[in-house]
Amino acid sequence: MNRRQFLQLNALALASTSLSYASNDMQNHHMTHTMNHSNIDAVNTDTSFITLAPKTQLLDEKAFERGVDLASLELLKNESKESNFFRASIEIAENEKEFIKGKKTHCFTYNGLVPGPKIEVYEGDTVEILVKNKLKEPTTIHWHGLPVPPEHDGNPHDAIAPNRERIYRFQLPENSAGTYWYHPHPHFLSSKQVAKGLAGVFVVKAKKDALSHLKERDLMISDLRLDEKAQIPENTLLDWLNGREGEFVLINGQFQPQITFNEAERIRIYNCCAARYLNLRIQGVQFVLVGTDGGLLEKPQLLKELFLSPASRVEVLLQPTKKGQFELETVYYNRNKMLVQEKQNTLTLASISIQHTTAAYPQTLRKFQPLKQAKAFKEIQMSEANMMKLHSLDDANVFNSENEKEIKTVLASMFLLNGKTFDIKRIDLHSKLNEVEEWIVTNNSHMDHPFHIHGTQFELISSKINGKVQKAEFRSLKDTINVRPNEELRLRMVQNFTGTRMYHCHILEHEDLGMMGNLEVEE
Repeated sequence: MNRRQFLQLNALALASTSLSYASNDMQNHHMTHTMNHSNIDAVNTDTSFITLAPKTQLLDEKAFERGVDLASLELLKNESKESNFFRASIEIAENEKEFIKGKKTHCFTYNGLVPGPKIEVYEGDTVEILVKNKLKEPTTIHWHGLPVPPEHDGNPHDAIAPNRERIYRFQLPENSAGTYWYHPHPHFLSSKQVAKGLAGVFVVKAKKDALSHLKERDLMISDLRLDEKAQIPENTLLDWLNGREGEFVLINGQFQPQITFNEAERIRIYNCCAARYLNLRIQGVQFVLVGTDGGLLEKPQLLKELFLSPASRVEVLLQPTKKGQFELETVYYNRNKMLVQEKQNTLTLASISIQHTTAAYPQTLRKFQPLKQAKAFKEIQMSEANMMKLHSLDDANVFNSENEKEIKTVLASMFLLNGKTFDIKRIDLHSKLNEVEEWIVTNNSHMDHPFHIHGTQFELISSKINGKVQKAEFRSLKDTINVRPNEELRLRMVQNFTGTRMYHCHILEHEDLGMMGNLEVEE
């Protein structure tokens, strides 16, 4: 059965209106006491975390206040008086926030904030953050993209139990300046906790670089789903299949804000969505791409559109043809969703006022070391399974408990890496400390999947699709990259800490469903 035929089938779409499944009590009990998986390849016997909630009547977007000046992200306060030392604390808790004036939305917060506070440090700093978990379920904080030891990277192996706390401590090496973020990474619960509000940005700065003279601005893009009562509903079947896209896209937690640029600025843009792809444009303005996830490029790149898969970040300057009023938009990108036929809508994210012409910028931003030859090679195959099993379910009785159980079982073993679902006890791959490796990542599935690896940055060497090989257009460092259906990417990287690292699809629902593996880095 090909993809087009599968999309035409609507039996399973009905399942997205089935009853909410699996209580939080069951979920918490399982997470706190077991975290066990089957050792059989491509089988995940745990399904208690999967919800099949009814399709919700959404809040009318007119309820949002728009056109309000964009607020800066609140900074996490450094409590240390020592130089080159950043000490702070973060409390993770249930709170209420007014996304809609007069309506309180129940959400999860970092220090009472959605988005969480911005963390800003410098290369060479030692970072020590006390994290208190006041939730009723386990959580972690993953320092996405940062070069930190595995035991301090918020892996699912190191969950913070409810009403417990832990200290994350790491030193940031030289040449680690870049645009990062932080979010939960507990097994089974990452997508839920991010949907509830847990995400924040993390900037590592150089003492001086080619653009350090410029004023900086953060544009943290997230999305949110609110029902008619301004509450965050649970996942539907379609959310698990495709990744959850909240219908309301926010910047720094605001809906369609007003952003004014009175001078040239270094703009950091973060895609903190669980599954939404961004293809940004400002008509009449070019983007000067100066940095990616892991810091500055060698040379600036002029772009009319900025493509950011989930979890990707960039640094840009704006180059307008004239001063005036503009709109920041995200243009529709077809990522081949299951059971969905979408309208190809372009969304307005913000109103932009540009009152400057672009300042001159250097043509060399950073010197990269010559690319070293790989000494080891690894292959990752992304795939989907069990589509026929989904279709075989009896659509006339899709609401009965047995069918719901079967749907959940199929979902829990649908998204695979190298033919397997994640087992927290199983080591899938082994690497040697400080050894240069080339990873060949191939997408044998029917939809786009963003690939992410913990603890390091990689360089794209080449892409191969439909038999055509294209070398990387420019050198850059990334930790997350989109892989299109039938595409093969060659990525070069090195791990500088021993221990267990994660690699996974960064559509968070797919990660929770088991599209993830363990890499053991050894001496």
